[in-house]
Amino acid sequence: MKNKNKLAYILLFFAALFWSGNFLVGKLASYYQIPPFSLNFYRWFFAWLILAPFTIKEIFENRNYIMNNYKYYAVLGITSVTIFNSIVYYSLNFTQVISGVLMISTIPVMIIFISSILKIEKTNIFQILGVSCSFVGVILIITKANLQILMNLDFNKGDITMVIGMLSWATYSALLKKKKHKLSQLTLLEVVISFGFIFLIPIYFIEYQTGYRINVDENFLMILFYVVFFPGLISFIFWIKGVSVIGANRSGIFLHMMPILSAILAIIIFNEKFMFYHMLGAIFILIGILLSNRKIANA
Repeated sequence: MKNKNKLAYILLFFAALFWSGNFLVGKLASYYQIPPFSLNFYRWFFAWLILAPFTIKEIFENRNYIMNNYKYYAVLGITSVTIFNSIVYYSLNFTQVISGVLMISTIPVMIIFISSILKIEKTNIFQILGVSCSFVGVILIITKANLQILMNLDFNKGDITMVIGMLSWATYSALLKKKKHKLSQLTLLEVVISFGFIFLIPIYFIEYQTGYRINVDENFLMILFYVVFFPGLISFIFWIKGVSVIGANRSGIFLHMMPILSAILAIIIFNEKFMFYHMLGAIFILIGILLSNRKIANA
């Protein structure tokens, strides 16, 4: 059992590391002028092709179930594959990796916020306080703790779009919890990718027609290889295995390692600076996470 737990910790650590690396590679893509929506398009196109041989039989067997729930799966696909992943790559053209990952780290708290709005789960006073603190942390990062930026509404568009991405993934996660799925986790991923990819197609062609086109060279192929296999597939498989051994609650702690890992890598690779406003924002976000995980006695 000890060895199984050790293996689970290793798998979960690498899942978090590869997901963290997605932000670094997204930033690298902006340096090589790889169009963000096109990168996301090819990421999910190849991920879909790789998963197809392992999932197509189950999809065919459950085709009536999938089509009866197509609206639900379409929303899951749009919020995760179409919006969130595209926006992360787009935002990193304009904002620091450190700012992006700190905002993304509020997602567990934002899930509570979205779940409450959609009446999926009830909230308690600690969760409300946690959501409020996390929002303050995000605002501090967006405004760089500068009141003048807030008053002039002079925000970095990468920071603003990252907030949209954050809320989009929180919506996806909240809706994912709402329903029990008849499909296996791998097939569910393929179905979500399929619906999300459909909505990516017109966005890809719009970006292409406006002149943003991929130069298929070694840099693009290396970046594409990473985003397809590591954050796209390997992290997902590692995460499922780790959760199956030690459970979802204990596994969730590893997600909080992502901002730390991404920030360290961004400082080393891109020479980014951890600024005072990052620290202030991180403190409020951390307080928000701690508060939102508190339980009310006898609740």
